[in-house]
Amino acid sequence: MSRLVFSFELLTQLRDELLESSRETCAILFGRAVVQNGRVVRIVVRDFYRVPESDYLQRTGISAQLSPELVAFVTQRVRKSGESLIFAHSHPFALNEFSSTDDAGEKLLCSFLKVRTPKTIHAALLITPDLMIARVLGCKEPLKVIGIGSQLLWGTNSESGECNQSFDRQVRVFGKSGQIRLQTMRVGIVGLGGTGSVVLEQLAHLGVGQFLLIDPDIVECTNLNRLIGASALDISKPKVETAATLAKRINPSAEITPLRGSVLLARVAEQLADTDFIFSCTDSHGSRAVLNQFAYQYLVPVIDMGVAVVAAKGKILNIAGRTQMLAPGLGCLICGDLLNPEAVRTDLLTEYERASDPYIIGVHEPAPAVISLNATVASMAVTMFLSATVGIPSKARLINYNGITGMARPAESSRHPNCVACSMRGALARANEWPLPARLA
Repeated sequence: MSRLVFSFELLTQLRDELLESSRETCAILFGRAVVQNGRVVRIVVRDFYRVPESDYLQRTGISAQLSPELVAFVTQRVRKSGESLIFAHSHPFALNEFSSTDDAGEKLLCSFLKVRTPKTIHAALLITPDLMIARVLGCKEPLKVIGIGSQLLWGTNSESGECNQSFDRQVRVFGKSGQIRLQTMRVGIVGLGGTGSVVLEQLAHLGVGQFLLIDPDIVECTNLNRLIGASALDISKPKVETAATLAKRINPSAEITPLRGSVLLARVAEQLADTDFIFSCTDSHGSRAVLNQFAYQYLVPVIDMGVAVVAAKGKILNIAGRTQMLAPGLGCLICGDLLNPEAVRTDLLTEYERASDPYIIGVHEPAPAVISLNATVASMAVTMFLSATVGIPSKARLINYNGITGMARPAESSRHPNCVACSMRGALARANEWPLPARLA
């Protein structure tokens, strides 16, 4: 299902304001629609206009009508900006669905907007005390409403469907609605190596229903010590194909899209807009930089993770791991000074540019890797995901792991108010208005 997404803070504020009155209340939201293969996959909301009393033609406890002047004013804005309009209203009474009056009003709005913004997709949002539902304006295609933050706010908890008996023990933890939510989610995993393959295995066992798997590499002999699901028979096969086979073996009903490519390419990274959650299991600063900005720009929560083992002359000097969620309200990798600008620059060069760059000296030295350490950090990441999506009571959104002492410590991620990636002055909720820090080819 396509999505209408907000920052958690913005959606909470909108809901509170629309339900404050016992009369039907309206707001007009501004967002950007992301379309892939002719289908809207996401409408990203950045801000909204509070309708003053003077802009209502009529307003009662069961209906509201906006003035033509207001509709013309906001339409003029989006004609110039290319934004989508989302017409939001409340039902303070006991009707948890769009009414026939809503249908008639949308029909008039569609006729008006089709002439003035023929190529733009618009939407309608209904907020009641019990739920928040949305649909594409005019065609009634449903949109899943999600508020993105350290915790995801879902428009409705009444997910429909059945749970397989094999999930009985975890249903006892986060309930039937939580299990069905996992079954309806589409999760992206970038990097299907030592941590990504563990994440995939656990998510498949949890019953996640759809996956987008992205990795440019093939299985090599040196991967076999830590690549879950791979054997010597998989050498030279794309990692995404081996991973897809693993997930299908665990959960035959899962829908899996393997994509052999690099998120350093904008056309590959943009495919992640059609997901509900992303795991960043890559080991390059360039791909981390792309996913870091993507999380805030498209409002797709990302959990980034990494493991570092420092060894010299046969002696282990340090074992460190980090698991961090990237979402509105949380500091990003730039704010935490976790990205090396020179490494990002090098990663984003083409092969020709890299070969011609006089500042790149030496060759890449493979890093040490041990499956148990990868699995420790991957498990922390999956538990963090369950906390954010289905309410497992675990508050940490940044965890540092010290493998020498065996301690995992939660930490706070600070935010810079003018950050290019995670602030309102930067990429936050701009969707395709801004380019990603990725190569075009």
